[in-house]
Amino acid sequence: MIELAALAMLVVLAVVAFVAVVSVLRLVLWLVLLPLRLLLWVLLLPLLLVKAVVGGLVMLVAGPFLAFALLAAFVVAAAAIVIPLLPLLFVVCAIWFLIRLVHPAPVAG
Repeated sequence: MIELAALAMLVVLAVVAFVAVVSVLRLVLWLVLLPLRLLLWVLLLPLLLVKAVVGGLVMLVAGPFLAFALLAAFVVAAAAIVIPLLPLLFVVCAIWFLIRLVHPAPVAG
């Protein structure tokens, strides 16, 4: 039983060592590539700005069409839900009318 605990401890130590080595390698790689990342960020910033401006103009043009399509989809979805319920609404209204016919509302006086 002690051997099993020692083996488990050895596995845990191996995992800890692996995680430590990978973390150090990741930190070194990040530090080595940091100047390259900063350079690319500075070089690509104008392209990101152009992308934002073009995207804004496209949404300015396409926005009303998308809003109209969304409104039409909402109307179609509402109709798809309400139309099958119309027979049930008719039955409920007929029952309500018959109840009101049999038991009229008292007149306030």
